[in-house]
Amino acid sequence: MNKNTRFGIIAIALAGMAGLSYYAYTANRAPAGGPSAPAGEPGKPAAGGAPASFPTAVEVARAVASDFADDVGAVGTLKSNESVVLRPETAGRVAAIGFKDGAVVAKGTVLVFLDAAIQEAELQQARANLALARSSYDRNVELVGKKFLSQQALDSSAATLKVQEAAVQLAEAKAAKMRIKAPFAGMVGLRNVSVGDYLKDGQELINIEDVATLRVDFRLPETYLGRIQKGQVVEVATDALPGERFKAVLDAIDPMVDQNGRSISARARLDNAKGKLRPGMFVRVRLLFGERKAVLMVPEQAIVAGGQPAVFKVVEGKAVMTKVKLGVRRAAQVEVVEGLAEGDVVVTAGQLKLREGAAVRPVGEGVPAAAPAPAGANTPVAGK
Repeated sequence: MNKNTRFGIIAIALAGMAGLSYYAYTANRAPAGGPSAPAGEPGKPAAGGAPASFPTAVEVARAVASDFADDVGAVGTLKSNESVVLRPETAGRVAAIGFKDGAVVAKGTVLVFLDAAIQEAELQQARANLALARSSYDRNVELVGKKFLSQQALDSSAATLKVQEAAVQLAEAKAAKMRIKAPFAGMVGLRNVSVGDYLKDGQELINIEDVATLRVDFRLPETYLGRIQKGQVVEVATDALPGERFKAVLDAIDPMVDQNGRSISARARLDNAKGKLRPGMFVRVRLLFGERKAVLMVPEQAIVAGGQPAVFKVVEGKAVMTKVKLGVRRAAQVEVVEGLAEGDVVVTAGQLKLREGAAVRPVGEGVPAAAPAPAGANTPVAGK
């Protein structure tokens, strides 16, 4: 192949590429220059034959008004109304045990007897000294009346009598501390000592719990501070007893808000006369505020993230950005206080592709009813 032929082929190729580029440029420019499809008929070919833009397919749902209980949920822990771990104040050896593990005991029941032989001997000695001091004082009173004894001697015997009375009280207190009693009525736990064990002062013996009434401790967000008050009904449930609900009453609210979690500590009291519940159990708490009627709810997915909450409302096949005021949230639904009416259709998926006034093609449960089908057609209506 000679040099002239090679140059000719190259020239023809360049000319062909230039022609293709010009054709592509004019083809892409043609829809902008030609007449577009009439408004309200998206997808219909323009006069020049080029297709117009199609509406964006989006999922939608309807705003629904419904009644529901105005409440708030939290998790909590059950605690005994009264709880204490008994410990001896003085060291000693266990002489007897007056309870069975897990038994219910009355207030004042002696649970553990420590060996009190020394304390009892000291008490007997103190009582003997007291009797001698009282006899001496009575005799001195008679002698003073007969002018056989001075008033100073009588005062000395009176002081001795008071000292011996105090000594008896001290010996009685020491002896009493060798008997460990239940400070209140309740249920005892499992003991860790046996008869013959030597106990040091402060050593743990047994725990006792008042479980006839239980405390329910839980936390709520600080936003509920103005809505909670003493006496409100609290519903308690536990995974250990599925299907059962227990009623409690809000008894106290901590005056200080936790600055770390911005939460409020609250406590309710629960009647546990049947003994089904136990301290330390995990519970789910539901605080009831009342019943609300005709609350407008939409799916949470419909809310467009940003400064002020908003939704895309579908109006005559177009997306309309609508600002809303929100209320409570529950079960993936959110309350709309202002901005929507019952039956409004809102976009729940596909908002990122939308802009104000964009044409949309709704799909999903909230799709408006379609126009009647032509005679003989058997096309189902979306959303029915």
